[in-house]
Amino acid sequence: MTTFDDRQKAFEAKFAHDADLKFKVAARRDKLVGLWAAGKLGLSGDAADAYAKSTVIADLEEAGDEDVVRKLVADLDAKGVAEAEVRAALAEQGEIARRQIMEAM
Repeated sequence: MTTFDDRQKAFEAKFAHDADLKFKVAARRDKLVGLWAAGKLGLSGDAADAYAKSTVIADLEEAGDEDVVRKLVADLDAKGVAEAEVRAALAEQGEIARRQIMEAM
């Protein structure tokens, strides 16, 4: 039974690690896309940082990315930024976030 228990513990550890990594990447992505959107809104400095934090918090409302997309589309609508551009920025910033997190490990 020891081998089975060891395999189970290893699987659980990998699952926890993967979940933690996914959360870190998503949080970094949300911050980066929040900074991108802040630039589109003409925000800089502390105001841009505060907006980026609000984007990270928006992602905690529901599972998936739709809460972030909904927030950004609503905020950027007056600036003429379409939903497709928001989704493209989210994907691009996701790749950047993944690279940053992997490099930091």
